[in-house]
Amino acid sequence: MIIRFVCAALLAAGGNAVAEDVELTAMSFNVRYGTADDGDNSWPKRRDLLIETIKEQDPDVLGVQECLPFQADYLQENLRGYRWLGIGRELKGDGEMTAIFYRERALVPIESKHFWLSETPEAPGSKSWDSSLPRIASWAHFHHPDSGRFVHVVNTHFDHRGEQARLESAKLIASIIGALEGPVILTGDFNAPAETSEPWQTLIDAGLYDSWVSAPEKIGPANTWSGFTGPTPDRDRRIDWILFKGPLDALKSENVMKNDNGRYPSDHLPVVTRFRWRAAE
Repeated sequence: MIIRFVCAALLAAGGNAVAEDVELTAMSFNVRYGTADDGDNSWPKRRDLLIETIKEQDPDVLGVQECLPFQADYLQENLRGYRWLGIGRELKGDGEMTAIFYRERALVPIESKHFWLSETPEAPGSKSWDSSLPRIASWAHFHHPDSGRFVHVVNTHFDHRGEQARLESAKLIASIIGALEGPVILTGDFNAPAETSEPWQTLIDAGLYDSWVSAPEKIGPANTWSGFTGPTPDRDRRIDWILFKGPLDALKSENVMKNDNGRYPSDHLPVVTRFRWRAAE
């Protein structure tokens, strides 16, 4: 399922390229689905803290997981200057999304696609292997008008139960990213530990870099699963990653510990990476 955007301003922008490094901030955030029976951590009680957390990080692009349509609408209403694209993972396009939010003054989407993590990725609502439910990925090809450059952003959420499904999903993502030209940023909740799991290694072997590993400056614990509490120092729970390839340098990576007197905005910590986007040599 492909959506293409026609923009007259883009067609006229070819002569405006800037031959210098620029910075780009990417964020990945499992926002926890808003209909979950989470008691004191239910969506209405934490949504404003979640908005505050995103605003403080000020990302140019944000991949969210477990996002229901009404949550995407709330983010849109309260994050001025951002737009989003996405579709639900179920057959009729409803349910949870791996939506991509982007700062509209920084990035212009010229093409987007949604595919399912299955043996038939073009079939809406499909699932394969030992997946417990349909899983989806979304990508967008963005133009950066200030520099005249282009970047792909891919956002996904791997199955939480199926070990084979996670590995096969990584292979599928690697294949799709391998066919994309130029820089790519991959955000997601991979439900697999970074640095020790087969899905992570599959993506690294495909030429991607882990921004947490690559960044000279790291902030926060090496753990992104919090369960609405402060995470314990356990490397096997860094399951939310930002991976990348192309002319990008990870300057700083942060697993954000933002909370309000012990109340966290989600059961996952958001991940933020500030990149230097190198000028073409």
